[in-house]
Amino acid sequence: MHDQPTTPELFTWEFAADPYPAYAWLREHEPVRRTRLPSGVEAWLVTRYADAKQTLADNRLSKNPAHHDEPAHAKGKTGIPGERQAELMTHLLNIDPPDHTRLRRLVSKAFTPRRVAEFAPRVQELTDGLIDRFADSGSADLIHEFAFPLPIYAICDLLGVPREDQDDFRDWAGMMIRHGGGPRGGVARSVKKMRGYLAELIHRKREALPAEPVPGEDLISGLIRASDHGEHLTENEAAAMAFILLFAGFETTVNLIGNGTYALLTHPGQRERLQRALAAGERGLLETGVEELLRYDGPVELATWRFATEPVTIGGQRIAAGDPVLVVLAAADRDPERFADPDVLDLGRRDNQHLGYGHGIHYCLGAPLARLEGQTALATLLTRLPDLRLAAEPAELRWRGGLIMRGLRTLPVEFTPPRK
Repeated sequence: MHDQPTTPELFTWEFAADPYPAYAWLREHEPVRRTRLPSGVEAWLVTRYADAKQTLADNRLSKNPAHHDEPAHAKGKTGIPGERQAELMTHLLNIDPPDHTRLRRLVSKAFTPRRVAEFAPRVQELTDGLIDRFADSGSADLIHEFAFPLPIYAICDLLGVPREDQDDFRDWAGMMIRHGGGPRGGVARSVKKMRGYLAELIHRKREALPAEPVPGEDLISGLIRASDHGEHLTENEAAAMAFILLFAGFETTVNLIGNGTYALLTHPGQRERLQRALAAGERGLLETGVEELLRYDGPVELATWRFATEPVTIGGQRIAAGDPVLVVLAAADRDPERFADPDVLDLGRRDNQHLGYGHGIHYCLGAPLARLEGQTALATLLTRLPDLRLAAEPAELRWRGGLIMRGLRTLPVEFTPPRK
């Protein structure tokens, strides 16, 4: 099946539409492969599940770009566009213990499962409000009208960004997600504006912070308040932290909702199975279903950059100190050595230790919020618009370029407007 001798071409438009056959070839023939990326940077791609899991938890692989033995032409080509110039590098995705341990402990105080559970009614309200805007028209682009605004407004509410500023946030986030589709330098400019805004907001909130926390206190106030053995976050750390919660919690959720809806619309049997369960008031299939959608065609194709601090061997391949390593979550999550029938979408799949949220100390802090948003968005769409269908051929849909994330540019749908 995968016996073609030539290595498949990676990072083309065709590959972006369906990278899974190429990843299957790599898993079988070159599970740890040195590859020149579109940016010109060379990195190792790790595609097997067992190797991926080991790599994600290996403390000899640093998240700090200072460990990259990078040639001059690669400067600034790793990480999030614009974060270097905006002094936003000191966030959880770029640091190692002990700083990572300290910052993560502070943030997890402000990001508890209880706080996420208290937020559930607000997520439901936002979801219904967005569907209300297009329900009467019988058609929509579910990326721009639904999957994109939902996590932005949710994270703004959670962080404590005032409602009157949230549309600015939406514009900046829109620039960040376009990855080169917008004007040159636009991403860096948006990151800078967001950085300036967050610093000012943190300053204002710090000045007005009551002595004792109030119920339902927003996340930025929580970050300011969170102190660990008497250590407070610096304003720089707090701004970087708010930024990464926004960045990490936004595009990933857009893609979870977009890719998840697309997978359901192209697997009618599974979609009907879920609709029947929801109609019967059973939420179990929704919960396992969102995990399966994360595994099957998840929002993060490659885990964020890691750099070898000393020579390491992964899957029998020796990797030199200073080399970048990218774990291909999308390939690992379809490894037949780990998952039975990995190319089959099964919403009831039980043994599903997918790597969609990562693994090890950098396991996604926002996983409970992402699960809540994904479950609420999909359940509400399927319940309120039961005959939802694609309004384009799958081959006509375009996937966004960019290395780390996997998501659709648009998702045109049609449906019967609900009767009043």
